[in-house]
Amino acid sequence: MTTAVIAGVGPGLGESIARRFAAEGCDLGLLARSGGYLDELAADLPTEAVGVATDLSDPSDIATAFDRVRDELAPVDVLVNHASAASWTGVRDTSLDAFDRAYEVGPRADFLCSQAAVGDMLGEDRPADERGGTIIFTGATTSVRGREGAVGFSMAKFGSRGLAESMARELGPEGVHVAHVVIDGGILGPTVETEPPEEYLDPDAIADSYWHLVQQDRSAWTLELDLRPHVEEF
Repeated sequence: MTTAVIAGVGPGLGESIARRFAAEGCDLGLLARSGGYLDELAADLPTEAVGVATDLSDPSDIATAFDRVRDELAPVDVLVNHASAASWTGVRDTSLDAFDRAYEVGPRADFLCSQAAVGDMLGEDRPADERGGTIIFTGATTSVRGREGAVGFSMAKFGSRGLAESMARELGPEGVHVAHVVIDGGILGPTVETEPPEEYLDPDAIADSYWHLVQQDRSAWTLELDLRPHVEEF
């Protein structure tokens, strides 16, 4: 049985990833601040799932969350670093607290969650032929090019992409597949109403791509996946 942790779950893409992975038989650790929502989602999944109310800007919260997943499920095989928190403001209107939070919930939380997961994936208590796993980072258009009026978000997504690329080269030879996904466009979700909808990405389709990364053969691992809606002018 595969145990997957999704760090940063909410209605929309995070929930779609959880449902897709559960449909494939994964047990799930669901991490986010909204404990009530996580409990409801965990109860609605077809596999074992534990929702852990977690402030991903707090290192002790992250450590406690991973301990609980191990205790109630099993050591981690798959990690999705999906959290972000940043104001959509420019350099003159972004406070230091807001800038710091974008870093803490973004690349710093990705780093801490990845450390915890890799300790499981490559743990000495695992048989040599079972060591390895998958770590997926959710990126954005701002992972590859800055955006006006989004200094915190751009900084955080650039940082997470650099972390993912470095980890991929370090951990790939040891059997851990690290992939970064650029979500280059808006995502349909419960709070998104748009016309025409084909200009937005379907979160369930994105989740299919995430699962494909988990299933990829080691001989052809993807380092970076660029997902964008097909529109006429593209």
